[in-house]
Amino acid sequence: MHPMLNIAIKAARRAGTIINRASMDLDKLSVARKGPRDYVTEVDRASEEAIVEVLRTAYPDHAVLGEEYGLQGPDQAEFQWIIDPLDGTTNYIHGLPNYAVSIALTQRGQVTQAVVYDPARNELFTASRGSGTFLNDRRVRVSGRIRYHDALLGAHWPNGADAKSDRFRDMADGCAGVRRMGSTVLDLAYVASGRLDGFCGVKLKPWDLAAGSLLVLEAGGLVADFDGEQGWLDSGNVLAGTPKVFTQMLTSLQPRDAA
Repeated sequence: MHPMLNIAIKAARRAGTIINRASMDLDKLSVARKGPRDYVTEVDRASEEAIVEVLRTAYPDHAVLGEEYGLQGPDQAEFQWIIDPLDGTTNYIHGLPNYAVSIALTQRGQVTQAVVYDPARNELFTASRGSGTFLNDRRVRVSGRIRYHDALLGAHWPNGADAKSDRFRDMADGCAGVRRMGSTVLDLAYVASGRLDGFCGVKLKPWDLAAGSLLVLEAGGLVADFDGEQGWLDSGNVLAGTPKVFTQMLTSLQPRDAA
């Protein structure tokens, strides 16, 4: 196993311990609102602090980009960690056990290591570029689903009216079902491990996507933006899925008047 991946696993497990300990007494949790349907807790912050401490102790010259504290370290560092200390905070504060820690390492802008840790289930998803995707040390791959009408999708779609809403409706109507479970990083991990066949996300952040994207790619899946290009980390609009399902998701998102 790559030594940098080992450090990321150590950091994720340390954060998971903080998250699990606090989950025993959610009534005492301090919760603040960052925006509409966007919450942050003292656990998010403590988790990020623990992750950063592990990463920067091991690699002091690396930069770290986190959801809660932004960029720490040199702006132009060759290596940058991208972390979400608790993806699924709304689920967490409701006691719904669907949330995870996400840690990715980029080298010159390319994701090379990925960890997604679900502390509620003690499930650890890992990937190193070129070495496959693993769930608790067992190799996993995307599902073999071929027919789109049998596909189960995960989604992070806007709640209100949106210019692309009819396109999302076309995508949803054609498949077996769509699940909006509240944790993008777990959705992507589930695509990588075959539990979901595809995922569509809108206006997401780099820490939502960096680790999960590598899990999907190393598990034999595809990742792109709504135009089939590689601008998803910048736009936040992403499709991921098995090769067959991905192609049909992409087709369903094209404008209806497209030739």
